[in-house]
Amino acid sequence: MALYAIGDLQGCHAEFMALLERIRFDAGRDRLWLTGDLVNRGPDSLSVLREVKSIGAAVTVVLGNHDLHLLAMAFAPRGVRKREKELETVLDAPDAAELLAWLAARPLLHRERGISWTLIHAGLPPDWTLAEAESCAREVERALHGDAAGLLDSMYGDAPDRWSASLAGEERLRFIVNCLTRLRFVDRKGRLVLSHKGTIGDAPKGAIPWFRHPERATRKDALVFGHWSALGYLSEPGLLCLDTGCVWGGALTAQRLDRESAPVRLPCRQRRTGAD
Repeated sequence: MALYAIGDLQGCHAEFMALLERIRFDAGRDRLWLTGDLVNRGPDSLSVLREVKSIGAAVTVVLGNHDLHLLAMAFAPRGVRKREKELETVLDAPDAAELLAWLAARPLLHRERGISWTLIHAGLPPDWTLAEAESCAREVERALHGDAAGLLDSMYGDAPDRWSASLAGEERLRFIVNCLTRLRFVDRKGRLVLSHKGTIGDAPKGAIPWFRHPERATRKDALVFGHWSALGYLSEPGLLCLDTGCVWGGALTAQRLDRESAPVRLPCRQRRTGAD
């Protein structure tokens, strides 16, 4: 059995299928982890959702910010400021209800016994231990399952920007969502810096990658994530970023997690312009 992780698909169905063929993925034998953002930006989000869902128990997906945006368009449309054309196709599909129910049941963080890696979409604030991160993820998942409209309608916004165990209600859930699905940078005090989406080199003064914070409580934990196409591929002890910007003219990347192996990259077939 092989365990592969693949970075953000963002509607790039053709590249996804070609990459699965390249790594000879067999759903009856192998496992697949996906870093989230299955949808949006790319040409065929609907086919991506159908394909990933069809893989069944062999695939594990964590929710990304674009996945949550799709769910908000479906379940909390009044709070959505921008309706993405690529996602309207999903909402208009005859199997939309089934696909959305499946997507909404995905976790925000995945860890399992016997595997050293933990799967997230974006990042973790320096204050959280891995156990705290998992507990916070479960809080949002329970809210999504219990009152999807309520959670999704209130998740947009950058505040609060600093963790406190005393956070409650919408603010607490919004902070958790922002960390797990949007985070790239923090400052020295551990506050989230959500406005910058670019490279480390052009980050605003005082902003550092979330995984470089010197007091990060998860320094000894192994984390695989995506979300950050401007960062690209990063592989070092305990850290693996797999968002290599397929939809932006980069590549779709797979990395085997159960043994040492070189990444497998498949160049994208078309390039989208604009902001991430």
